[in-house]
Amino acid sequence: MAHAFLDDAADVHGPPRESFAKLFLRFLRFGLLAWGGPVAQIDMIRQELVTEEKWVSPSRFKKLLAMYQILPGPEAHELCVYFGMLARGRIGGILAGLGFMLPGFLLMFLLSWLYVAYQITETPMQAVFLGIQPAVIALIFRAAHRIGSHVLTDRALLVIAVVSGVVDLLGVPFWMTLAVAGLAYLFATQKRWMVAAVLGAVLLAGAVTYGPEQKLFKTTQRTGTMQSTVLEGSHTASGSQLFVSGLRAGLLTFGGAYTAIPFLQRDAVHNGRWMSDGEFLDGVAISGTLPAPLIIFSTFVGYIGGGALGALLMTIGVFLPAFCFSLLFHTQLERLMERPLLREVLEGVTAAVVGIIVSTLITLGVGTITNVKAAAVFVLALIPLYVWKGKTVIPCVVMGAGLLGWLLFRSSF
Repeated sequence: MAHAFLDDAADVHGPPRESFAKLFLRFLRFGLLAWGGPVAQIDMIRQELVTEEKWVSPSRFKKLLAMYQILPGPEAHELCVYFGMLARGRIGGILAGLGFMLPGFLLMFLLSWLYVAYQITETPMQAVFLGIQPAVIALIFRAAHRIGSHVLTDRALLVIAVVSGVVDLLGVPFWMTLAVAGLAYLFATQKRWMVAAVLGAVLLAGAVTYGPEQKLFKTTQRTGTMQSTVLEGSHTASGSQLFVSGLRAGLLTFGGAYTAIPFLQRDAVHNGRWMSDGEFLDGVAISGTLPAPLIIFSTFVGYIGGGALGALLMTIGVFLPAFCFSLLFHTQLERLMERPLLREVLEGVTAAVVGIIVSTLITLGVGTITNVKAAAVFVLALIPLYVWKGKTVIPCVVMGAGLLGWLLFRSSF
């Protein structure tokens, strides 16, 4: 084949010498075509920059992708920043990253404004979102299954995921769970089972200490109106709070954007209380219909919490680590990723994140799938998510669930 994957460095042409404007427009086009989730986005970048234009060798691209898959942040965005830096230095990396994320950000910003300005949850359109919410639970379910099948590759990782999910339901702070999980797997790979067991006991002790929080029973219903939660500012968030929340989510998105869901949901719904679980799910649903990394739902979360400035600060916080990893620490990170001890710690952390996703899935499901109609939408959404593999499956599922919601729930309004 003319474009067969060859590991011969002599076959690499390197990036073309193009202007900053042309480089930005190239990655802006990638952003406009970023449908179908991270797999489709990465394949689009690989096809043009590796297979056709040969900026790097296929073997080099595989190593880059493996590293960014281990690190937190949207892999497709991090690859864009890297290729932009490869072409025109750090300024090129910034322009490439901004170009890739800009279409999704602007669309999500506009839709967030419409959602608030027209108080969608106070109109018959709420029936559409009530249909979409169970479908989003199905999306998270499918993502948890998919991520888990790739991450939980041995019994120790499976145990870590289960224990992490249980203690998260009982209210143990996630930072404690992630730290203990990383160390526990490190000791487990060294066959130091007693130390790993002691660390597990530490988590269980934390569950007893923090048990009164009982996250499972703190699901938030869509009881408040958009006017009371946003326009009157009864539960708005400060700019620094939104930025830090976004930054924390950006640093904890191991294994894909779905892993940011539990951390942002906890900040926005349970701790900050500037939005309900229903509104949070609406934001995730909207992002699934856009040409953008799914993590762009953070713009919606920030808008609900603090208006236009809140959306901007939250988005900056979420994407800042992805820019920094490629622009400032790429060489050092490549060296670190070659160290087995660090990889094992990160694998343990990622397994814990899978457990936390399942925990969040349960809490969101308890508050969302409350009747037979919602359960039916959930089941019907799961079928295409498992059967279809196309780029448009997520937008189709979201829009189909919205139509189903209109038919099933509009009589309630």
